Amino acid sequence: MADDINRDSDTVEITDPPRFAMGERVVSRTVIRNDGTYTGKDIGEVLVNRGEIGFVTSIGTFLQQFYVYAVEFVESGHKVGMRGKEICTLDHLPPEVMAQLGDRAGQLASLR
Repeated sequence: MADDINRDSDTVEITDPPRFAMGERVVSRTVIRNDGTYTGKDIGEVLVNRGEIGFVTSIGTFLQQFYVYAVEFVESGHKVGMRGKEICTLDHLPPEVMAQLGDRAGQLASLR
């Protein structure tokens, strides 16, 4: 049965600090559907849309390999466990990204 678990890679994320912090504002990079672990919603039902904004509310680990970030999404009201590769920060964008955004970078402050 342990052979059924897909670990994605041999990388162990938890040897480094978490990429995101508690309270950090993040955006979903992908659509998240219920895999059967979200009570009250059908399997396959969309919980979070790509581009939806949320806040990291807790940080845990999975399989002693990955960080899992509990993210509360403002628009849908759903609280979902997300892998680091599924979210992107809105609070700590690198300078080169801010430069590419130009005048639009100031608009990020109003996204809540």
